[in-house]
Amino acid sequence: MSLFARLVFTTVNFAARNGLAEPDAKSSDKNSRKSRAAKVGVRGETYAYWYLRRHGYVLVARNFTVPDLKGEVDIIGYDGGVLAFVEVKTRTIREQAHLPFAASVQSTPEQAVNSEKRSNLRRVARRVMRARRADPQKCRFDVLAIETRAGKPPVVRLHKGAFPFGAEDHFS
Repeated sequence: MSLFARLVFTTVNFAARNGLAEPDAKSSDKNSRKSRAAKVGVRGETYAYWYLRRHGYVLVARNFTVPDLKGEVDIIGYDGGVLAFVEVKTRTIREQAHLPFAASVQSTPEQAVNSEKRSNLRRVARRVMRARRADPQKCRFDVLAIETRAGKPPVVRLHKGAFPFGAEDHFS
């Protein structure tokens, strides 16, 4: 792993020490909520990029799309000799102490990688594998989940080999 990647991740990690989301605005405007969510997503992907570089991935593409296919792969890179297709999911966790327990339960970022998302990722990944003549035995899908809370550093979970290329579609 390069000294440069270490240095940049240290800087990005320091900048994220208070979370990736902006402080909670009281606006209920649907467009402003979408805009805030999009900003958190971009920050999460940037954080993920440098996190993966820091952990030895050699990254070859970001936000990779194929014109005639639905979906995109957030990050494509090599983890050693394995070509990894990485889906990044970032969620802002809001403290909801005033709500009953059942109402405050939120889904994890990993749960957002549903069967439709996995199917779209597989289609794009197969196209990349054909173009690179990659051995399917040396490819995998990773999910990098980021949870961010206001005032706290992000919590990151990297799931290597999160789901298979085949029809067995269970998140591990």
